[in-house]
Amino acid sequence: MLHVYEFEVFEGEDGWLIAAPFDMEGGTQGASMREVAEMAADWLQSEMEHRALHDLPFPEPTFHNELRHGGERLIVAVNAGKDTIPRMTAAAAARELGLTRGRVSQMVKAGQLETFRDEGRIWVTRGSVEARKAEAPRAGRPRKTAQA
Repeated sequence: MLHVYEFEVFEGEDGWLIAAPFDMEGGTQGASMREVAEMAADWLQSEMEHRALHDLPFPEPTFHNELRHGGERLIVAVNAGKDTIPRMTAAAAARELGLTRGRVSQMVKAGQLETFRDEGRIWVTRGSVEARKAEAPRAGRPRKTAQA
C-alpha cells in the first residue's frame, strides 16, 4: 500500500535538520537535506509497517499544512504494509537461532519473538530474530543471583 505524507523540515538548535510529520507523532533528523529525506522515508516505512503489524489505523494524510517551525515542506511516499515486513517461518527462525521449533514457540508466547498473521500464515519478524541474535543469550538457565 502506498502511503504519502507531508513533513516539515527545519533546522534544530544543534544544527541538524529535523523532519517532523504533520499527521503523526515522532520524526527523524539528518545532516543534509538528502540525508533527512532518506531518514524520513525510513522512518515512515517503519511507522507504517508497525501500524500494519499491530492492526493500528493509518492516519489520514493532510497537505498544505501551515509550517510550524518556519521550515519547508517535504512530501514522502513509501510502499509499506504487512507484505513489506521482512519475515520468516518459525522453522527458519529456529534454524537461524540454533533452537528447536518448540523453543521458538515458547519464545513467541513469552513475547521474546514477534509474530504476525498474513494471508493465513503466521510469520516471525526478521527484526525480532536479528534482535535476539544480537542479544547473544547464553545457553541454559540463568544463574540465580545472591539475595542481599
